[in-house]
Amino acid sequence: MKKDTQSELRFATRAIHAGQEPDASTGAVVIPIHPSSTFLFDAPGKPGAYEYSRTQNPTRAALEECIASLEGGSRAVAFSSGCAAMMAVLNLLVAGDHVVAGDQLYGGALRLFKHLIEPRGIAFEHVDTRNVGNIMAAIRPNTRMVWVETPTNPVMRIVDIQETARITKGCGVWFVVDNTFATPYFQRPLELGADIVVESSTKYFGGHSDLVGGVCAVNDARLGERLAFYQNAAGAVPSPFDCWLQLRGIKTLHVRMERHAANALKVASFLEKHPRVARVYYPGLRSSPQYATARKQMSGFGGMVSFEVRGTDRDAMRVASATKVFMLAESLGGVESLIEHAATMTHAKISKPERARGGLAETLIRLSVGIEDAADLVADLDRALGVLSKRKGKRRR
Repeated sequence: MKKDTQSELRFATRAIHAGQEPDASTGAVVIPIHPSSTFLFDAPGKPGAYEYSRTQNPTRAALEECIASLEGGSRAVAFSSGCAAMMAVLNLLVAGDHVVAGDQLYGGALRLFKHLIEPRGIAFEHVDTRNVGNIMAAIRPNTRMVWVETPTNPVMRIVDIQETARITKGCGVWFVVDNTFATPYFQRPLELGADIVVESSTKYFGGHSDLVGGVCAVNDARLGERLAFYQNAAGAVPSPFDCWLQLRGIKTLHVRMERHAANALKVASFLEKHPRVARVYYPGLRSSPQYATARKQMSGFGGMVSFEVRGTDRDAMRVASATKVFMLAESLGGVESLIEHAATMTHAKISKPERARGGLAETLIRLSVGIEDAADLVADLDRALGVLSKRKGKRRR
């Protein structure tokens, strides 16, 4: 499908066709996997369309064109992991720069900030980005970037993208949004004013827990060139096979996201009424304090749900270990449902005081709600939460 016709088509059609013309040599309707590391030159000093797979690869090019179309951007740059994509963006900074970042972020992002970027002489200031006034107040003359997630990992805080973009554009700083939880199907930060979108394509883009990847998308050509230069120079590129898997996953992204969100709402609604649950975090609940903001910028609320068990951290671990359909594992975004105790799994390397400052309770459980039958998922959680009632009953005896 030619680029000049893509804007006329809706998301689901572009997910299947953008960047994916039938193979010219064979007529194959599925993009081939091009494992070749090198390509034929037309003459000395005159490469063809491709020359070396670290720099360019036909399968990766198809993936990048497709993702750029879905994100509403002019260019996408694919990487070997979400962390590699984040590192490419952070490499835009130089010593003396200052970054305003959310106080609720993916643990891998915080690890990059603290151990790889701060030693370069770059300062980070973490604020509660639910209030854009906090972002404005934190910006200094040397601030170069504002970095947020929305929804955040793992307590699903919502950042007003349009209002934040208004501030960053007025101050002349880059605005980066990690859009992994929402995906471009439910939220397109570039269209709302962000400068860079980062996503872990390991998650919903792939959708089947069988690849690792990351991507950046932009609307600014010069910014795209800088990210592509880093991609080539650092060499953190995905394999052609992983690019092909991502393209295959993206074809069903719109279908899967609808089911993820429908199931997540049913699970969150069940948890909200359960006596052993103290609090539920899901932006699609009308009881959510940020429901209005989420609805303003999202067309759906995603498949991630977190909740706090009424009890102790040990009680939360017991519940997380008691499910049969939800599998005890990190990561998210696959067709299968996953459950984790955040304080001892994905956020274990973050200190307890830091977790507390970010609103992450020791009793918090994070769910990646899959596309199974919602009734089975609810029944599974009901049984798992029942272990707490049984324990309480034994104590009475």
